[in-house]
Amino acid sequence: MHIHPLITDSATLADLCARLAKADFITVDTEFMRESTYWPELCLIQIADVNEAAAIDPLAPGLDMKPLLDLLVENEEVLKVVHAGGQDIEIVYNLTGKTPHPLFDTQVAAMALGQGEQIGYSNLVDSWLGIVVDKGARFTDWSRRPLDARQIEYAIGDVTHLAAIFPKMLEKLRKTGRGAWLDQEMERLADPSNYANDPDLAWKRVRVSGRKPDMLGRLKALARWRELEAQAKDLPRGRIVKDETLGDLAGNPPRKQADLAKVRGLSATWAGNDIGARLMQALADATPLSIDELPPRDDRKPGLGKEGSLVADLLKLLLKIRSRDIDVASKLLARSDELEALAAGVRTGLPMLQGWRYDQFGRDAVDLVEGRLAFAVKGGRLKMTRAEDDA
Repeated sequence: MHIHPLITDSATLADLCARLAKADFITVDTEFMRESTYWPELCLIQIADVNEAAAIDPLAPGLDMKPLLDLLVENEEVLKVVHAGGQDIEIVYNLTGKTPHPLFDTQVAAMALGQGEQIGYSNLVDSWLGIVVDKGARFTDWSRRPLDARQIEYAIGDVTHLAAIFPKMLEKLRKTGRGAWLDQEMERLADPSNYANDPDLAWKRVRVSGRKPDMLGRLKALARWRELEAQAKDLPRGRIVKDETLGDLAGNPPRKQADLAKVRGLSATWAGNDIGARLMQALADATPLSIDELPPRDDRKPGLGKEGSLVADLLKLLLKIRSRDIDVASKLLARSDELEALAAGVRTGLPMLQGWRYDQFGRDAVDLVEGRLAFAVKGGRLKMTRAEDDA
């Protein structure tokens, strides 16, 4: 594979993208910094196909990134391969308002091949290629220039190894017939709505106790205010106000701005400055949350009770057995909240009751709940037995 020098000029980048646009697939990775900012700062993009690989410097003066971004979000003929690519996709979305598509995430694919729920990149490379990844440059400050040869080599390795792994992984998925299992997961990963930072939905990320509409209405208003402040100042949300302080303000709102000086977690200067005034205005504008917006109750399983909780525990055991038997990560088959909902009597709208998940697990899960399936120990191994088999 040909490895290019660090690309810092528009003509070289355009030529590279023109060649890669003819590939069946490309592998993509990014290096970024976000510890002290709201928006992740893109510092490096690595890209490869089976023939060539390069690192691109988005901080290079005058670099026209359009050919690269078009390749990622406009070209539907080239498959984009990432590993644990959520943050990489988020960066592309922030730049374009779109996500790379079509998409393939090797971490998700590894779940279908029995390699655990969140296999790391270095373990993936070791298991598929027998190569030990040098981690010496992983704590690099990627925003600093110049980058040395070792740093660039480390970064490009993320896509060259992936370009070697993907065809092997694809072949194994075809042989096992599990490629179709991943279609829905990859489409979900590429859904742009996953990466939109809607200030009106920011409150859902803040954990608070209680479901009172007026308190949650204040939380929604405060979370929106914090999101807009963080975006405008390009600071992490927690640098504006921490979640626990936001919850305290929603539950015990100050009567006047001067009271902000008494709130733990806020600077006393907020009692008289502009940001404090904007916070108070957000509280003043807050309205109680509508019934439709209220989150589900904590138990989220009406009528489950103690017996239902035991049934949910049995479903979790069944999930472990089934994931072991077919050698697939349990998270790919079903989530805990789905099992609890099934134990509570829900039979519609659950992913585990649809498509391949139903065939591989959901049917047995329903049969267990409805008394047609039971546990048995045979030869020292825990198995499932059907009620009619014992008749």
